[in-house]
Amino acid sequence: MKEKKSILVTDDDAAHRTMLRTLLTGWGYTIVEADDGRSAVEAVRRQPFDLILMDIRMIKVSGLEALAEIKAFNPAIPVVLMTAYASVETAVEALKRGAYDYLTKPLDFDELRLTLERAMDHRRLKEENLLLRESLGTHFDRQNMIGRSAAMTRLIDTASQVAPSEATILITGESGTGKGMIAGLIHTNSPRGNGPLIRFNCAAIAETLLESELFGHEKGAFTGADRRKEGMFRQADGGSLFLDEVSEMSLGMQVKLLNVLQDREFTRVGGEEVLHIDVRLIAATNRDLIREVEAGRFREDLFYRLNVVTLNVPPLRERPEDVPLLAQAFLQRFAEKNRKTIKGFTPQAMDRLLRHPWPGNVRELMNAVERGVVLARGEYLDETELSLLPAERGPGRIAPAGAGQGEALTQAAGAPAVTGGTASIPGGNISLESVERETIMKTLDAAGGNKSEAARRLGITRRTLHQKLRKYGMM
Repeated sequence: MKEKKSILVTDDDAAHRTMLRTLLTGWGYTIVEADDGRSAVEAVRRQPFDLILMDIRMIKVSGLEALAEIKAFNPAIPVVLMTAYASVETAVEALKRGAYDYLTKPLDFDELRLTLERAMDHRRLKEENLLLRESLGTHFDRQNMIGRSAAMTRLIDTASQVAPSEATILITGESGTGKGMIAGLIHTNSPRGNGPLIRFNCAAIAETLLESELFGHEKGAFTGADRRKEGMFRQADGGSLFLDEVSEMSLGMQVKLLNVLQDREFTRVGGEEVLHIDVRLIAATNRDLIREVEAGRFREDLFYRLNVVTLNVPPLRERPEDVPLLAQAFLQRFAEKNRKTIKGFTPQAMDRLLRHPWPGNVRELMNAVERGVVLARGEYLDETELSLLPAERGPGRIAPAGAGQGEALTQAAGAPAVTGGTASIPGGNISLESVERETIMKTLDAAGGNKSEAARRLGITRRTLHQKLRKYGMM
Protein backbone atom coordinates (compact mmCIF):
# COMPACT_ATOMS: atom_id res chain seq x y z
CA MET A 1 0.00 0.00 0.00
CA LYS A 2 1.34 3.43 -0.94
CA GLU A 3 2.46 5.43 2.10
CA LYS A 4 0.70 8.75 2.63
CA LYS A 5 2.83 11.87 2.40
CA SER A 6 2.88 14.04 5.54
CA ILE A 7 2.45 17.82 5.48
CA LEU A 8 2.97 20.24 8.38
CA VAL A 9 0.40 23.03 8.01
CA THR A 10 1.50 26.15 9.91
CA ASP A 11 -0.81 29.14 10.28
CA ASP A 12 -1.95 31.25 13.28
CA ASP A 13 -5.40 31.50 11.68
CA ALA A 14 -7.25 28.48 13.13
CA ALA A 15 -10.07 28.67 10.56
CA HIS A 16 -7.59 28.65 7.69
CA ARG A 17 -5.75 25.68 9.19
CA THR A 18 -9.03 23.76 9.51
CA MET A 19 -9.89 24.47 5.89
CA LEU A 20 -6.45 23.29 4.74
CA ARG A 21 -6.61 20.15 6.89
CA THR A 22 -9.98 19.20 5.35
CA LEU A 23 -8.78 19.93 1.81
CA LEU A 24 -5.39 18.21 2.05
CA THR A 25 -6.75 15.18 3.89
CA GLY A 26 -9.20 14.77 1.03
CA TRP A 27 -6.25 14.75 -1.36
CA GLY A 28 -4.70 11.85 0.53
CA TYR A 29 -2.11 13.62 2.70
CA THR A 30 -1.49 13.11 6.40
CA ILE A 31 -1.75 16.48 8.16
CA VAL A 32 -0.10 17.85 11.31
CA GLU A 33 -0.88 21.37 12.44
CA ALA A 34 1.20 24.14 14.07
CA ASP A 35 -0.15 27.54 15.13
CA ASP A 36 3.07 29.59 14.79
CA GLY A 37 6.64 29.46 13.50
CA ARG A 38 8.14 28.31 16.79
CA SER A 39 5.75 25.36 17.01
CA ALA A 40 6.65 24.46 13.42
CA VAL A 41 10.38 24.38 14.18
CA GLU A 42 9.77 22.20 17.25
CA ALA A 43 7.54 19.84 15.25
CA VAL A 44 10.25 19.43 12.58
CA ARG A 45 12.76 18.57 15.26
CA ARG A 46 10.39 15.93 16.69
CA GLN A 47 9.38 14.10 13.52
CA PRO A 48 10.01 14.00 9.75
CA PHE A 49 7.69 15.66 7.23
CA ASP A 50 7.53 15.41 3.46
CA LEU A 51 6.58 19.08 3.09
CA ILE A 52 5.77 22.20 5.13
CA LEU A 53 2.98 24.58 4.11
CA MET A 54 3.45 27.74 6.18
CA ASP A 55 2.07 31.26 6.42
CA ILE A 56 4.62 34.10 6.28
CA ARG A 57 2.97 36.57 8.68
CA MET A 58 2.43 35.14 12.15
CA ILE A 59 2.38 36.98 15.47
CA LYS A 60 5.02 35.08 17.48
CA VAL A 61 7.57 33.81 14.96
CA SER A 62 7.20 34.69 11.28
CA GLY A 63 7.30 32.16 8.47
CA LEU A 64 10.60 33.59 7.18
CA GLU A 65 12.24 33.22 10.61
CA ALA A 66 10.94 29.68 10.96
CA LEU A 67 12.04 28.88 7.40
CA ALA A 68 15.65 29.79 8.22
CA GLU A 69 15.68 27.54 11.32
CA ILE A 70 13.99 24.65 9.53
CA LYS A 71 16.42 24.79 6.60
CA ALA A 72 19.36 24.96 9.01
CA PHE A 73 18.05 21.81 10.71
CA ASN A 74 16.98 19.88 7.61
CA PRO A 75 17.61 21.57 4.24
CA ALA A 76 15.95 18.69 2.36
CA ILE A 77 12.40 19.56 3.51
CA PRO A 78 10.55 21.55 0.83
CA VAL A 79 8.78 24.59 2.32
CA VAL A 80 5.91 26.32 0.53
CA LEU A 81 5.02 29.71 2.00
CA MET A 82 1.63 31.43 1.94
CA THR A 83 1.00 35.16 2.14
CA ALA A 84 -1.93 37.53 1.91
CA TYR A 85 0.48 40.43 1.36
CA ALA A 86 2.33 39.47 -1.81
CA SER A 87 5.43 41.50 -2.55
CA VAL A 88 8.33 40.72 -4.82
CA GLU A 89 10.83 41.60 -2.08
CA THR A 90 9.27 39.07 0.29
CA ALA A 91 9.08 36.43 -2.42
CA VAL A 92 12.72 36.88 -3.41
CA GLU A 93 13.78 36.79 0.24
CA ALA A 94 11.80 33.58 0.76
CA LEU A 95 13.46 31.94 -2.24
CA LYS A 96 16.90 33.07 -1.06
CA ARG A 97 16.26 31.48 2.33
CA GLY A 98 15.41 28.18 0.69
CA ALA A 99 11.62 28.18 0.17
CA TYR A 100 10.48 25.95 -2.67
CA ASP A 101 7.71 28.35 -3.69
CA TYR A 102 5.24 30.89 -2.34
CA LEU A 103 1.47 31.16 -2.84
CA THR A 104 -0.85 34.12 -2.46
CA LYS A 105 -3.96 34.05 -0.27
CA PRO A 106 -6.77 33.42 -0.96
CA LEU A 107 -5.30 30.21 -2.28
CA ASP A 108 -6.05 28.89 -5.75
CA PHE A 109 -6.68 25.22 -4.95
CA ASP A 110 -5.59 23.96 -8.36
CA GLU A 111 -2.33 25.91 -8.07
CA LEU A 112 -1.87 24.64 -4.50
CA ARG A 113 -2.30 21.02 -5.51
CA LEU A 114 0.08 21.35 -8.45
CA THR A 115 2.68 23.12 -6.29
CA LEU A 116 2.55 20.42 -3.62
CA GLU A 117 2.95 17.65 -6.20
CA ARG A 118 5.89 19.43 -7.84
CA ALA A 119 7.54 20.05 -4.48
CA MET A 120 7.24 16.37 -3.53
CA ASP A 121 8.68 15.33 -6.89
CA HIS A 122 11.44 17.90 -6.53
CA ARG A 123 12.48 16.40 -3.20
CA ARG A 124 12.54 12.91 -4.68
CA LEU A 125 14.74 14.14 -7.52
CA LYS A 126 17.13 15.84 -5.08
CA GLU A 127 17.52 12.57 -3.16
CA GLU A 128 18.20 10.69 -6.39
CA ASN A 129 20.63 13.39 -7.51
CA LEU A 130 22.56 13.11 -4.24
CA LEU A 131 22.98 9.39 -4.78
CA LEU A 132 24.04 10.05 -8.37
CA ARG A 133 26.68 12.58 -7.36
CA GLU A 134 28.00 10.24 -4.68
CA SER A 135 28.26 7.45 -7.25
CA LEU A 136 30.07 9.75 -9.67
CA GLY A 137 32.41 10.91 -6.92
CA THR A 138 32.83 14.27 -8.68
CA HIS A 139 31.61 17.83 -8.25
CA PHE A 140 29.47 19.12 -11.10
CA ASP A 141 29.80 22.86 -11.72
CA ARG A 142 26.42 24.26 -12.77
CA GLN A 143 28.06 27.55 -13.78
CA ASN A 144 25.30 30.09 -14.50
CA MET A 145 22.51 27.58 -15.09
CA ILE A 146 19.43 28.89 -13.26
CA GLY A 147 16.40 26.71 -12.66
CA ARG A 148 14.73 24.69 -9.95
CA SER A 149 12.03 23.04 -12.06
CA ALA A 150 11.93 19.24 -12.24
CA ALA A 151 12.60 19.40 -16.00
CA MET A 152 15.78 21.46 -15.60
CA THR A 153 16.93 19.35 -12.65
CA ARG A 154 16.65 16.21 -14.79
CA LEU A 155 18.44 17.88 -17.69
CA ILE A 156 21.37 19.06 -15.59
CA ASP A 157 21.67 15.68 -13.89
CA THR A 158 21.82 13.91 -17.25
CA ALA A 159 24.42 16.43 -18.41
CA SER A 160 26.46 15.62 -15.30
CA GLN A 161 26.43 11.94 -16.25
CA VAL A 162 27.49 12.38 -19.87
CA ALA A 163 29.99 15.23 -19.38
CA PRO A 164 32.93 12.98 -18.26
CA SER A 165 32.50 10.74 -21.31
CA GLU A 166 33.76 11.19 -24.87
CA ALA A 167 30.33 10.61 -26.40
CA THR A 168 29.03 12.89 -29.13
CA ILE A 169 26.14 14.96 -27.75
CA LEU A 170 23.06 16.19 -29.62
CA ILE A 171 21.19 19.03 -27.88
CA THR A 172 17.65 19.69 -29.08
CA GLY A 173 15.13 22.35 -28.17
CA GLU A 174 13.45 25.49 -29.40
CA SER A 175 15.41 28.64 -30.19
CA GLY A 176 16.34 30.67 -27.14
CA THR A 177 16.12 27.83 -24.59
CA GLY A 178 19.84 27.85 -23.74
CA LYS A 179 21.29 25.02 -25.81
CA GLY A 180 24.60 26.86 -25.99
CA MET A 181 24.79 27.09 -22.21
CA ILE A 182 24.24 23.34 -21.90
CA ALA A 183 27.07 22.78 -24.37
CA GLY A 184 29.33 24.98 -22.26
CA LEU A 185 28.26 23.13 -19.13
CA ILE A 186 29.19 19.77 -20.64
CA HIS A 187 32.56 21.01 -21.89
CA THR A 188 33.51 22.66 -18.58
CA ASN A 189 32.75 19.50 -16.61
CA SER A 190 34.52 17.16 -19.02
CA PRO A 191 38.16 16.04 -19.01
CA ARG A 192 38.55 18.52 -21.89
CA GLY A 193 37.50 21.44 -19.69
CA ASN A 194 40.95 23.04 -19.83
CA GLY A 195 40.99 22.82 -23.62
CA PRO A 196 39.24 25.13 -26.09
CA LEU A 197 35.47 25.24 -26.65
CA ILE A 198 34.88 26.54 -30.17
CA ARG A 199 31.34 27.64 -30.99
CA PHE A 200 30.09 27.78 -34.56
CA ASN A 201 26.64 28.58 -35.93
CA CYS A 202 26.12 26.66 -39.17
CA ALA A 203 23.30 28.97 -40.28
CA ALA A 204 25.31 32.16 -39.86
CA ILE A 205 27.76 31.47 -42.70
CA ALA A 206 27.06 31.31 -46.41
CA GLU A 207 27.09 27.77 -47.79
CA THR A 208 30.05 28.56 -50.07
CA LEU A 209 32.20 29.52 -47.07
CA LEU A 210 31.04 26.82 -44.66
CA GLU A 211 33.64 24.22 -45.68
CA SER A 212 36.44 26.75 -45.32
CA GLU A 213 35.22 27.86 -41.90
CA LEU A 214 35.04 24.30 -40.59
CA PHE A 215 38.11 22.75 -42.19
CA GLY A 216 40.26 25.74 -43.10
CA HIS A 217 41.89 26.49 -46.46
CA GLU A 218 45.30 26.86 -48.08
CA LYS A 219 46.59 30.09 -49.53
CA GLY A 220 45.26 30.51 -53.07
CA ALA A 221 42.52 27.89 -52.64
CA PHE A 222 39.97 30.36 -54.00
CA THR A 223 39.66 34.03 -54.84
CA GLY A 224 40.41 36.05 -51.75
CA ALA A 225 42.32 33.29 -49.95
CA ASP A 226 45.49 35.33 -49.50
CA ARG A 227 46.81 33.22 -46.62
CA ARG A 228 46.36 29.84 -44.97
CA LYS A 229 43.48 29.67 -42.50
CA GLU A 230 42.91 27.10 -39.78
CA GLY A 231 39.29 25.96 -39.52
CA MET A 232 37.09 25.38 -36.49
CA PHE A 233 38.02 21.70 -36.19
CA ARG A 234 41.71 22.55 -36.01
CA GLN A 235 41.07 25.34 -33.48
CA ALA A 236 39.08 22.92 -31.29
CA ASP A 237 41.81 20.26 -31.27
CA GLY A 238 42.14 18.88 -27.74
CA GLY A 239 38.82 20.40 -26.74
CA SER A 240 35.21 20.55 -27.92
CA LEU A 241 33.48 21.90 -31.02
CA PHE A 242 29.90 23.11 -30.63
CA LEU A 243 28.01 23.15 -33.93
CA ASP A 244 24.77 25.08 -33.47
CA GLU A 245 21.92 24.75 -35.98
CA VAL A 246 23.61 21.71 -37.52
CA SER A 247 20.39 20.94 -39.42
CA GLU A 248 21.03 23.97 -41.67
CA MET A 249 23.97 22.26 -43.40
CA SER A 250 23.54 21.17 -47.00
CA LEU A 251 23.57 17.45 -47.76
CA GLY A 252 27.01 17.83 -49.32
CA MET A 253 28.46 19.37 -46.17
CA GLN A 254 26.74 16.70 -44.08
CA VAL A 255 28.72 14.04 -45.96
CA LYS A 256 32.00 15.82 -45.20
CA LEU A 257 31.09 16.22 -41.53
CA LEU A 258 30.21 12.53 -41.32
CA ASN A 259 33.59 11.56 -42.79
CA VAL A 260 35.42 13.69 -40.22
CA LEU A 261 33.47 12.15 -37.35
CA GLN A 262 34.21 8.63 -38.63
CA ASP A 263 37.88 9.05 -39.53
CA ARG A 264 38.94 11.90 -37.22
CA GLU A 265 40.90 13.41 -40.09
CA PHE A 266 40.41 15.91 -42.94
CA THR A 267 42.25 18.15 -45.38
CA ARG A 268 42.04 21.92 -45.74
CA VAL A 269 40.21 23.32 -48.77
CA GLY A 270 42.76 23.35 -51.60
CA GLY A 271 45.24 21.28 -49.63
CA GLU A 272 46.58 17.74 -49.63
CA GLU A 273 47.97 17.37 -46.10
CA VAL A 274 45.86 15.01 -43.98
CA LEU A 275 45.23 16.56 -40.57
CA HIS A 276 44.35 14.40 -37.57
CA ILE A 277 42.23 15.85 -34.78
CA ASP A 278 41.15 15.04 -31.24
CA VAL A 279 37.83 16.83 -30.87
CA ARG A 280 34.61 16.09 -29.02
CA LEU A 281 31.59 17.20 -31.04
CA ILE A 282 28.51 18.75 -29.44
CA ALA A 283 25.75 19.58 -31.93
CA ALA A 284 22.47 21.43 -31.49
CA THR A 285 19.31 21.97 -33.50
CA ASN A 286 15.87 23.47 -33.08
CA ARG A 287 14.41 21.12 -35.66
CA ASP A 288 13.05 17.58 -35.38
CA LEU A 289 15.88 15.68 -37.05
CA ILE A 290 13.82 12.51 -37.44
CA ARG A 291 11.34 14.46 -39.57
CA GLU A 292 14.23 16.09 -41.43
CA VAL A 293 15.60 12.62 -42.20
CA GLU A 294 12.17 11.44 -43.39
CA ALA A 295 11.89 14.52 -45.62
CA GLY A 296 15.32 13.82 -47.13
CA ARG A 297 16.87 17.02 -45.78
CA PHE A 298 19.19 15.35 -43.28
CA ARG A 299 21.31 12.25 -43.73
CA GLU A 300 20.21 9.27 -41.68
CA ASP A 301 23.77 8.04 -41.12
CA LEU A 302 24.86 11.46 -39.81
CA PHE A 303 21.81 11.58 -37.54
CA TYR A 304 22.79 8.31 -35.87
CA ARG A 305 26.39 9.46 -35.60
CA LEU A 306 25.29 12.63 -33.78
CA ASN A 307 22.52 11.00 -31.77
CA VAL A 308 24.74 9.04 -29.37
CA VAL A 309 23.32 10.97 -26.40
CA THR A 310 20.45 13.44 -26.81
CA LEU A 311 19.62 16.19 -24.35
CA ASN A 312 16.37 18.08 -24.83
CA VAL A 313 16.19 21.58 -23.34
CA PRO A 314 12.56 22.25 -22.30
CA PRO A 315 10.88 25.47 -23.47
CA LEU A 316 10.31 28.12 -20.81
CA ARG A 317 6.52 27.74 -20.99
CA GLU A 318 6.90 24.19 -19.65
CA ARG A 319 8.86 25.34 -16.59
CA PRO A 320 7.13 28.52 -15.35
CA GLU A 321 8.59 28.07 -11.86
CA ASP A 322 11.96 29.08 -13.34
CA VAL A 323 10.66 32.43 -14.64
CA PRO A 324 10.98 34.41 -11.35
CA LEU A 325 14.52 33.15 -10.74
CA LEU A 326 15.66 33.90 -14.29
CA ALA A 327 13.94 37.29 -14.31
CA GLN A 328 15.58 38.33 -11.04
CA ALA A 329 19.01 37.19 -12.24
CA PHE A 330 18.63 39.16 -15.48
CA LEU A 331 17.36 42.17 -13.53
CA GLN A 332 20.47 42.22 -11.34
CA ARG A 333 22.75 41.80 -14.34
CA PHE A 334 21.23 44.59 -16.43
CA ALA A 335 20.70 46.95 -13.51
CA GLU A 336 24.43 46.74 -12.78
CA LYS A 337 25.29 47.08 -16.47
CA ASN A 338 23.13 50.21 -16.80
CA ARG A 339 24.19 51.64 -13.42
CA LYS A 340 20.66 51.61 -12.02
CA THR A 341 19.35 50.74 -8.57
CA ILE A 342 16.41 48.41 -9.13
CA LYS A 343 15.39 46.09 -6.31
CA GLY A 344 12.92 43.85 -8.09
CA PHE A 345 9.56 43.58 -9.86
CA THR A 346 6.16 44.82 -8.79
CA PRO A 347 3.58 42.02 -8.29
CA GLN A 348 1.81 43.15 -11.48
CA ALA A 349 5.03 42.98 -13.47
CA MET A 350 5.87 39.53 -12.15
CA ASP A 351 2.31 38.38 -12.85
CA ARG A 352 2.69 39.46 -16.46
CA LEU A 353 5.99 37.62 -16.77
CA LEU A 354 4.43 34.47 -15.32
CA ARG A 355 1.41 34.59 -17.65
CA HIS A 356 3.36 35.25 -20.85
CA PRO A 357 3.84 32.13 -23.07
CA TRP A 358 7.45 33.04 -24.02
CA PRO A 359 7.60 31.86 -27.64
CA GLY A 360 11.19 33.16 -27.70
CA ASN A 361 12.02 31.30 -24.47
CA VAL A 362 14.84 32.42 -22.13
CA ARG A 363 16.33 34.76 -24.74
CA GLU A 364 13.01 36.58 -25.03
CA LEU A 365 12.73 36.87 -21.25
CA MET A 366 16.26 38.27 -21.05
CA ASN A 367 15.50 40.86 -23.74
CA ALA A 368 12.23 41.83 -22.05
CA VAL A 369 13.94 42.38 -18.70
CA GLU A 370 16.74 44.37 -20.29
CA ARG A 371 14.22 46.65 -22.02
CA GLY A 372 12.38 47.06 -18.73
CA VAL A 373 15.57 47.99 -16.89
CA VAL A 374 16.44 50.60 -19.51
CA LEU A 375 12.94 52.12 -19.23
CA ALA A 376 12.62 51.78 -15.44
CA ARG A 377 12.14 54.99 -13.45
CA GLY A 378 11.77 53.65 -9.92
CA GLU A 379 13.21 51.03 -7.59
CA TYR A 380 10.80 48.36 -8.84
CA LEU A 381 10.14 47.40 -12.44
CA ASP A 382 6.39 47.70 -13.13
CA GLU A 383 4.19 46.25 -15.86
CA THR A 384 4.11 49.46 -17.92
CA GLU A 385 7.85 49.20 -18.34
CA LEU A 386 7.34 45.71 -19.76
CA SER A 387 4.86 47.05 -22.32
CA LEU A 388 7.18 46.19 -25.20
CA LEU A 389 6.69 42.48 -24.62
CA PRO A 390 5.16 40.84 -27.72
CA ALA A 391 1.47 40.04 -27.50
CA GLU A 392 0.66 36.75 -25.79
CA ARG A 393 0.45 34.11 -28.52
CA GLY A 394 1.83 30.77 -29.55
CA PRO A 395 4.64 30.17 -32.04
CA GLY A 396 4.26 31.91 -35.41
CA ARG A 397 1.99 30.18 -37.89
CA ILE A 398 3.34 29.03 -41.20
CA ALA A 399 1.48 30.07 -44.32
CA PRO A 400 -0.15 27.30 -46.37
CA ALA A 401 1.55 25.94 -49.45
CA GLY A 402 1.28 28.33 -52.37
CA ALA A 403 0.93 31.47 -50.28
CA GLY A 404 3.00 34.43 -51.43
CA GLN A 405 5.77 35.81 -49.25
CA GLY A 406 3.76 38.88 -48.28
CA GLU A 407 0.76 36.69 -47.46
CA ALA A 408 2.93 34.37 -45.40
CA LEU A 409 4.21 37.31 -43.37
CA THR A 410 0.77 38.68 -42.59
CA GLN A 411 -0.56 35.24 -41.69
CA ALA A 412 2.41 34.55 -39.45
CA ALA A 413 1.66 37.54 -37.24
CA GLY A 414 -2.11 37.61 -37.53
CA ALA A 415 -1.98 40.92 -39.45
CA PRO A 416 -5.08 42.58 -40.97
CA ALA A 417 -6.39 41.31 -44.29
CA VAL A 418 -4.54 42.77 -47.29
CA THR A 419 -6.31 43.93 -50.43
CA GLY A 420 -4.74 45.71 -53.36
CA GLY A 421 -1.55 46.67 -51.57
CA THR A 422 -3.23 48.10 -48.45
CA ALA A 423 -4.28 46.59 -45.16
CA SER A 424 -7.76 47.35 -43.90
CA ILE A 425 -7.88 48.44 -40.27
CA PRO A 426 -10.43 50.40 -38.22
CA GLY A 427 -10.09 54.07 -38.98
CA GLY A 428 -8.30 53.81 -42.33
CA ASN A 429 -5.74 51.96 -44.47
CA ILE A 430 -2.03 51.38 -44.09
CA SER A 431 0.42 50.19 -46.71
CA LEU A 432 1.30 46.54 -47.14
CA GLU A 433 4.97 47.46 -46.70
CA SER A 434 4.35 48.98 -43.26
CA VAL A 435 2.41 45.87 -42.19
CA GLU A 436 5.19 43.64 -43.51
CA ARG A 437 7.93 45.68 -41.81
CA GLU A 438 6.09 45.66 -38.47
CA THR A 439 5.45 41.93 -38.78
CA ILE A 440 9.14 41.22 -39.40
CA MET A 441 10.20 43.40 -36.46
CA LYS A 442 7.78 41.68 -34.05
CA THR A 443 8.69 38.19 -35.22
CA LEU A 444 12.42 38.87 -34.98
CA ASP A 445 11.88 40.24 -31.49
CA ALA A 446 9.86 37.20 -30.44
CA ALA A 447 12.56 34.91 -31.86
CA GLY A 448 15.21 36.69 -29.80
CA GLY A 449 16.93 38.08 -32.92
CA ASN A 450 17.49 34.60 -34.41
CA LYS A 451 16.99 35.13 -38.16
CA SER A 452 16.63 31.43 -39.00
CA GLU A 453 13.89 30.99 -36.40
CA ALA A 454 12.18 34.22 -37.49
CA ALA A 455 12.20 33.06 -41.12
CA ARG A 456 10.70 29.71 -40.08
CA ARG A 457 7.89 31.42 -38.17
CA LEU A 458 7.21 33.80 -41.04
CA GLY A 459 7.04 30.94 -43.54
CA ILE A 460 9.79 32.36 -45.76
CA THR A 461 13.38 31.39 -46.50
CA ARG A 462 16.31 32.90 -44.63
CA ARG A 463 17.49 34.50 -47.90
CA THR A 464 14.10 36.17 -48.42
CA LEU A 465 14.21 37.47 -44.87
CA HIS A 466 17.65 39.00 -45.48
CA GLN A 467 16.36 40.67 -48.65
CA LYS A 468 13.44 42.21 -46.77
CA LEU A 469 15.67 43.34 -43.89
CA ARG A 470 17.89 45.15 -46.38
CA LYS A 471 14.83 46.57 -48.14
CA TYR A 472 13.55 48.14 -44.92
CA GLY A 473 16.97 49.25 -43.69
CA MET A 474 16.94 46.82 -40.77
CA MET A 475 20.46 45.41 -41.27
